[in-house]
Amino acid sequence: MLAAKEANTMARSRGTMSERLKEEIAKELGVYNTVEKEGWGAVTSRDCGNIVKKAIEMADRNLESR
Repeated sequence: MLAAKEANTMARSRGTMSERLKEEIAKELGVYNTVEKEGWGAVTSRDCGNIVKKAIEMADRNLESR
């Protein structure tokens, strides 16, 4: 799993999530098989929202620990 600090740094540096972070979270949420087989376009809106939610939670935890 990516460290929360690394996730926060990646998100802030480009304004969007890095491909690596998205893939790591997709693996945690069990949707990475869909990404591998069919690409990001096949991931449901709900799952995409869950990926964003998880990334925000990671960034928030990082901010709280500072």
